[in-house]
Parts: sequence; C-alpha cells; structure tokens
Amino acid sequence: MPLHVSAPMRLVHGLHRVVAAPLEVLVVTVCAAIAGGHLLLEDVPGVGKTLLAKRLAEALGLGFRRVQFSPDLLPGDLTGARIYRPSDGTFQFVPGPLFTPVLLADEINRASPRLQSGLLEAMEEGQVSVDGTTHALSDPFFVIATQNPVHFEGTYPLPEVQLDRFIAAVSLGYPSYEAELALLEGHHGKGVAVEAFPAESLMAWRAAARRTHVAPELRRYLLGIVHASRNWPDVTLGVSPRGGLAWQALACAHAFVHGREHLVPDDLKATAVPALAHRLVLRGDASRAHKERLIEDLLSQEAIPR
Repeated sequence: MPLHVSAPMRLVHGLHRVVAAPLEVLVVTVCAAIAGGHLLLEDVPGVGKTLLAKRLAEALGLGFRRVQFSPDLLPGDLTGARIYRPSDGTFQFVPGPLFTPVLLADEINRASPRLQSGLLEAMEEGQVSVDGTTHALSDPFFVIATQNPVHFEGTYPLPEVQLDRFIAAVSLGYPSYEAELALLEGHHGKGVAVEAFPAESLMAWRAAARRTHVAPELRRYLLGIVHASRNWPDVTLGVSPRGGLAWQALACAHAFVHGREHLVPDDLKATAVPALAHRLVLRGDASRAHKERLIEDLLSQEAIPR
C-alpha cells in the first residue's frame, strides 16, 4: 500500500482483509460513518454484516452492541427503562443497547412500526425520551441496520421517512470465488488483524470532511440530478432536499477518504447510487436493481462539470 494513503483508506483496506466484500462497498461504509449518517445493509444472512460492524467499531476504539430485531421487541428493550430501587424507594434509569457508539440493528424490518418510529428519534436527534425525560445518546452514534431483501414474511417494510434517515444503503453481496476460497483457507475473518486508530479519530475525520471544498458548479450538478429525479418517468417520490444534503456529505467524506480537500465529479458519481437509490419510490417494479439503473440513467443525462 502506498505511503500516502489516508488513515481512513488504511481502515478500508484493513476491513477488506477481514470481510469478503467489494472494496467500494467498504469505502461507502467508512464514508457513512465519517459523514455522520447511518448505513443500511440489504443482504442475505451469512455474508459478514455483523463481522463488518464489529471490526469497524473495534478499529475505531468505539463500543459496539448488536440487537436482533423481532416483532415482540418493545421500545424499552432498545432505549432502556426506569427501574424501581427498593433500597431507597427511587427510580433509576438503566440505559438500553441504544446507548453505544456503534449499533448493529439486525433485521430492522422485523421490528414493529412502533419500535421503528421510536428508533427514528434516536437516529435523527441523537437522543431518546423515556417517561418524559430526554437522554442524550453517545457522540458519535452510528447505526448499521440490516434487512434481508429476499424473505418478507413477518416483516414490516421500512416507511419512506425511515429510509430517508439512512445516508446510504449498500449490499455486501456474495463474495467472489477467490474471496470465498480465501475464507475457507482462513485468510479472511476473525483472526485477521485490522489497524487500530485512536478513539478520537472518527470525530477528527468528521470535522475534516466537513471542511471539504465544494465548487459551485458541482453543487449545481448535484442539484440538477436531484431535481431530475422528481420529474423522471415512473418516479412517484424523488430525492428530497435531505437526500441532496446526505449525498453531498457522503461525497465529501469520499473525497476525504481519498486524501482530497476538494470535491471532484468522481466523488459524486461513486456515491450517487448508495446515497440516492433507496430514497426513490417507483411505480410498478420497485426493485433495488431498477432504482440503481434509474440513478445511473440520471447521471448519464446530466452534463459533468469541467
């Protein structure tokens, strides 16, 4: 690896030695954390989602919790609750698994709509309300949520307002033949070391990414695609203003990961599908592949700034 590679890119390559996933997906994962958003992984079981979340947290020196979502999970199981203490006759708040820097929300679409709406405040506001009292969550607070895109029996599809809270949505996918062979040979996985970074690294990276220079013509290019998505045939709901802001933040993080202090068109193109596809609502075929093709069509129609 070249000596000039940025620290976040070293993290990406470290994760690539552990998780048999495409490098560009791991780049988006790290970019989502740096941009201060949350990540949705749409994948079948057994492709390394939990391993990715856990090793990312470990490498950044951050706490990690995993919650298996199910229809019978109650909001208090996630947020915590006030517990009565007989010793002194008072109530004490016992924090739930939400109070962690990195949360893996496994199979989030199996949670009830009530629990999903409760998670919304945490993802958007960085706080939860229990019995009328507001409790601040960790800073940073990064949610990696998963859902199985194949089996929908007993699930509650995420509403558009919830999907819009995820800065990006990606899929690890099945590994290549060579990568899966490396798994069988023990060259990927739990025994492989990932470079550790100081606990304050993520917050420093976030501050640096926010300073990324975005030229006016690139903002107009971004906005042109956002507006085109709202008038494209077969699109019922296009990209919201929040979606445009999320795309810009993700693209700035992408530039920072690649060691640049300014945005280039390639940063926007590399992050467009992860940042935008899950925000679209289409008539008829609403498959992920269809949405990705639509975003690619939008990119091809808009003139690239020179």
